Amino acid sequence: MLYTYLKSIKNLTERKRTIEHLVKLREQLDAEIPPKTSEKTLLLATWNIRQFTDNREKESYMYIAEILSRFDLIAIQEVKEKMTGLEEVKSILGKNWAFIATDVSLQEGGNGERIAFLYDTNKVSFKNIAGEIVLPSTGLIHGMQFARTPFCVAFQAGWFKFNLATVHIIYGSSDEDLEKREEEIKAIGTYLSDRAKKEETSYIILGDFNIPKVGDRFMQALEDSGFTIPERIKKHPTNFGKKVQHYDQIAFNLHLEDGIEILDDKDPRSGAFNFTKSVYNDADYEEYIPYMLKDVSVPNPDKPGKNMIVQVERTGEEAKKYFHSTYRIDQMSDHKPLWMELKVDFSAQYIHKQKNYVLEKEAEAAEKAAQKAAREAEKAAKKAAAAEAKAQTAE
Repeated sequence: MLYTYLKSIKNLTERKRTIEHLVKLREQLDAEIPPKTSEKTLLLATWNIRQFTDNREKESYMYIAEILSRFDLIAIQEVKEKMTGLEEVKSILGKNWAFIATDVSLQEGGNGERIAFLYDTNKVSFKNIAGEIVLPSTGLIHGMQFARTPFCVAFQAGWFKFNLATVHIIYGSSDEDLEKREEEIKAIGTYLSDRAKKEETSYIILGDFNIPKVGDRFMQALEDSGFTIPERIKKHPTNFGKKVQHYDQIAFNLHLEDGIEILDDKDPRSGAFNFTKSVYNDADYEEYIPYMLKDVSVPNPDKPGKNMIVQVERTGEEAKKYFHSTYRIDQMSDHKPLWMELKVDFSAQYIHKQKNYVLEKEAEAAEKAAQKAAREAEKAAKKAAAAEAKAQTAE
């Protein structure tokens, strides 16, 4: 993290506030997310960062970067055509970070969005394969492709090689939208499951599935397609608000050698990080009143009988409500980042496998030697018996 970015916040009051909130955020991250390791584990995350472009205050980019820095590889949804926000965050994270993004989805329901992977090159390597997923003609969704095209990239972390796909499944409340949502989930899951089986390669799919609750028809569509959602992930809703929603998910279709495990059931470290405990907290809204302006029509003193638009501050309950429902969502997101830790150091298993290989070869060699000795002994015995018989005949 390049904390020198704080100097770009010229207003000292804003800089002081950012520093104070950044300290709280770092303390919360330290308490809730395990530290990154050099090679033993991979901290994988997915985060729908609402309308992610150049529409935020500098302090918000600082908070977003701090959160992202705690993971090794993050799938990000709702990156807009203008990638200023993503580029700003990458500059704060430092030179060891890189991202891969899709083109803009311009078809109906695409909302002009991109999908991206942001990763720490000290831990994760891009294996030179990336592409947007295009369904075959036999697998189209009501005769169409996805509204927002899924993105699949080959990565390696430690010993673990895998294909990672991220999605932003269509949203909507009409019967047609709900049917399309289920069909999109089913289509991507089935398509990638078939590829995983054919290629004998591990696939992970993550992102915003717009799944309302655990066990509903949308989650069932994903699990029935051949992917497994760890129980620990199902425990973490990712929305803000009174109604609990499990929009974001991480699911697996693994093809690993015997004895290799990436999910540690004894230490199931995962979560949905609620950043509002530290930044843009419920009690903070008064600090942001000067930023929460609204357009108001007032008489134009220079043009009698005409009105003009001026911006004024929201105050009181209006400001509080706007802060909770809109401002902090626009500055951060209406989704929590969902994360989990994977084991990617297979050295112990590899050494054990090599040990077993050597022992097996030694046993085979010993068995061959024993068989050879037995054959030679049998041959010698036959030769001795023949010589004795010949001697007895001569007498």
